[in-house]
This record gives sequence, C-alpha cells and structure tokens, in this order.
Amino acid sequence: MSERIVVAVAWPYANGSIHLGHLAGANLPADIFAKYHRLKGNHVLMVSGSDQHGTPITLRAEQEGVNPEVIVDRYHQEFLDCWKGMGIDFDIFTTTSTINHKAVVQDIFLKLYNSGYIYKGVMKSPYCNECKRFLADRYVKGTCPHCRYEDARGDQCDQCGRTLDPKELIALSCRISKTTPVILDTEHFFLKLSAFQDKLSKWVNQQKHWRPNVLNFTKSYLKLGLKDRAITRDLEWGIPIPLDGYKNKTIYVWFEAVIGYLSATKEWAENTGVEETWEDFWLNNCKTYYFMGKDNIPFHTIIWPAMLMGYGNLNLPYDIPANEFLNLQGSQLSTSRNWAVWVLDYLKRYNPDPLRYVLAATMPERGDSDFSWDEYVRRNNDELLATYGNLVHRVLTLTYKHYDKKIPDVGKLDKVDNGLLDQAKHLLEEMSENLEHCNFKKALSTAMAMAQEANRYLEIKSPWKTVKENRTMAATTLWVSLNIINCLKVALYPYLPFTSKKIHKLLGFEGNLEDQGWYWDSSMFKPGQTLPVPEPLFVKLDEGIIQTEIENMKLEGI
Repeated sequence: MSERIVVAVAWPYANGSIHLGHLAGANLPADIFAKYHRLKGNHVLMVSGSDQHGTPITLRAEQEGVNPEVIVDRYHQEFLDCWKGMGIDFDIFTTTSTINHKAVVQDIFLKLYNSGYIYKGVMKSPYCNECKRFLADRYVKGTCPHCRYEDARGDQCDQCGRTLDPKELIALSCRISKTTPVILDTEHFFLKLSAFQDKLSKWVNQQKHWRPNVLNFTKSYLKLGLKDRAITRDLEWGIPIPLDGYKNKTIYVWFEAVIGYLSATKEWAENTGVEETWEDFWLNNCKTYYFMGKDNIPFHTIIWPAMLMGYGNLNLPYDIPANEFLNLQGSQLSTSRNWAVWVLDYLKRYNPDPLRYVLAATMPERGDSDFSWDEYVRRNNDELLATYGNLVHRVLTLTYKHYDKKIPDVGKLDKVDNGLLDQAKHLLEEMSENLEHCNFKKALSTAMAMAQEANRYLEIKSPWKTVKENRTMAATTLWVSLNIINCLKVALYPYLPFTSKKIHKLLGFEGNLEDQGWYWDSSMFKPGQTLPVPEPLFVKLDEGIIQTEIENMKLEGI
C-alpha cells in the first residue's frame, strides 16, 4: 500500500546564489529521497520556496541601493534555474511573498494569539542612533556568549548553532554604521515556547529514529529550558501583523518561513484544482521529512513543532534528517569571501550527474565533510567513468556489434551467472533499507559495489574473447550483464537521474524510466529487443581543471 510523504526542504534566502553547501545540506538529499519514494509508488509532495522576507533581503537591497523586490525576483529565478539544471524536482517551489502564504501565516498567528500562545510584551532591542532605527537581528553582530565566535548574528550563531537574542552578544555593533547601538524598550509579540516544554520533551524522547546529531542537539536545547521568543520585528519588509496599531512592525522571518511548508502545500493543492487535497498531507496519515543544514535544527525540532501543537490537529514532523556542514578544499565555505562553488557557474562547464554523485558520496550526514576539486576529478574518472560508465559502454558496444544490434538469446546459466543475478535481486531491497532511513551514502556505496562486481564478472567471462569461439556463451554473458545494468539504472536513478534515463533508452526501452518503478526482474529483457547506437555516459576530466577551478575561487583572509 502506498504512503503519503511530504518532503519539506529548507527555504533558501533570496539574497544570494545557490552554492554546493545548499545542495549537499538540503536539496540533494531531499531530491534523492523524493525520487526514490516516487519510484516506489508513494504519493510524494516535495515543497519549498524562496525565503523572501527578513533582514538578509533588506541588507542586500541596501547594499545594492535597490528595492527588496529587485533582489528577491532575481534570486528566485536563479533558484529555479539551479533546480532545473541539477535535476532537483520540486512539486512546488514558491515564495513567501504570495497572498496565499500571507493568509496562512496570519491565520496561524491569530489562532495562537487567541489561544494565549502569542502575547504582547516589551523587549530590549538595539537601537542605532546613526541609522535612526531599531536593529533587527542581522543588522547587528558581536561575539557569541556560548562559543566566542566573533561574527555571530543577532538571531543565531553560525558556529555553534545556538539561537540568540541581540542583547546577548558581546561587543555588539551595527553592521551598517559600525557604531555601538543602545538598548531600548520596544513592544513586540512573543511565542510562548515555555508552555510547550513538557509536551515537546515527551515528543522528542519518542523519536528513536532521528539522527544522533539531531536528537542530541534537541535534547540539549530542551535541557536548558525553553524561553519565550519575540516573533515580530521593527521592519516594514515582511508579513504584516494582523492586528491594528502595528503598521511599522512585521512578523519575523523565522516564525513565518517554517509555515511555508504548510502554505506551499495549500498553494499546490489549489493549483491542482482540489483545494482540500492539502488535508491529506497535514491532517491525515502522512509522514513529513524536513531536510536542512544543522544550523536550522532548533527551528524544526522545537519551534515549528510548538507552533503546530499550539495550532492543533496538524501533523508533527516525522523525521528531521539534518546534515552537517560541507567544507570546501579543507576550509569553511564562505560566501562573503567568495570561497564557494556556485551551482550555476558549475553548470556552465560540467554535467550535473557527476556533481550529484560526488556530493552524495561525501554527504555530511553525521559529521562535516569536504568537497575538493581533486576528489571531484578522481571520483568522476575512477568511479563514474572507469567503473560504471565503462561497464555500460563495453556491454552495449559488444552486444550492438556482435548480435545484430539486438538483445541476444540467452543460453544456459552457470553458477557464476546465477550468482550475479541473485545479487541483483537483493540490491534494490538493500538500498531501500538505507534510503528509507536517509542513509544516502551507504545506499550509494551498495549500488557502486554491484557495478564493481559486474566488472569482475566481465573480466572472468571475457565475452570479447568467447564471442569468437562460442557465441552462445558470450551472448549469455552479455545478457546477464545487460540485466545488471538494467538493475543499476533503477538503483542509481535517485542519484544520477540524467544518466539513468539515458541508459533506459540505450537498453532499447520505450517510455519513461519512472514508469518502471523501483522494480527489476530478469524477465524484463526480451531477446530481439533493438538497441540504439551506444554512447558514452561520462567524460574523462583532465587533472588540469583542479588548479584552474581553485584559482577561480578567490579566497580572502585565509
């Protein structure tokens, strides 16, 4: 029986381009997961969008001297181009600027407010005498009181992941004027997180399937005791507070952005013509998976669940497979110093599947990992090209050349033939076990081990030799090998979608690979099936690109 699954992906701020950290941290694992479950026949809804409000947007707009709308429109289109180029398939990728999102956010605000979970209060907020305004979180910087990171933001420390209040920062300063702000009282609305301490603790303790890093971080957060948090700011760019008298204040981005998963679902349902469809994913039996980097863990394991509990009846997260950080060439990725690989720049020079493969193979699932250009070239040449690509091309070329461009008749299978086919029978099952639990690296290594085994089989059987002496034996070897390739095409589709689709056609199948589903059987191949002209799957990369690409990244300050 099919399942309903929401794949909720962290919303990137529409103030900068997509880099490898975004892909490895959230978008690629989410897409692998969604593609797998779609093949399984499950009803998958993959949602996200551009986070278009808050200080990241207004800061960028002020730096460029333009309106925020110019910034968000530019980067939203960039995001769409990235997803298309990389084969990231969202069911809906929307924005937080839609009328629909505004309505859903204000509805949740009012429901929580009327239930007593949002209340008015006074908070002390930094005020810049030079700028003549209160400074929202990202307009200030300072030293984190917990880990002593010197460039912590007013809302969160990027190094230790703790959520912060601006007045907690040591050596507080305004990012615009560089002066020290004064702390003044200002009225805002607060989310009563403290009311959910016991309920959240009980719920979190039941989540035995969460990753250790997510579970331990969340438990540590709860152990410190939940504090009420202000959810409005002195900003004009954002969603208005749905109460009279707060014209110059808006609902803050961290509160309204997580609601985007729900509002995007409602927008998707409206686009399908059946608005009530959203209820299947939020009110009925459905598993919701949230994909993000580790800096977003508390917003999805504490704050968003508290909001859902307060609203009532909506499904709580089933899993939050947050990834750690991706470093670059041994150093921390830094967009401000251009120490990054921008996805659209990458796509101008290289194909998407090798990058998907390398990032999946080195995915920071349980600890920080590193992307390097030498490793990218090595994996492309030694693993994709020499192991997988060579297997496919050799088998297809030999078959096309010696058997009249068709799948040959199979002879009697021996012990070695049956042994390899038996391994293939279990491959999808073994991968499913890992993919269901978001163990993407392990599932990938299982598939590549099958490709290596198929190469060893070919070397033992040597059909390029036996075809001259025993055409039936060579035909049997090639038939077995083609079956393994047909199985690998399915197994690797979530990782290498462009390549798998190409193999599907090269094997002589009509229709879409997706229609085959997460399924393989040797009976799928019919002798006499016509094969098109074989084509290489991957391009060998010159090692000279390593230094060229490193030099393209201008690292400052390291």
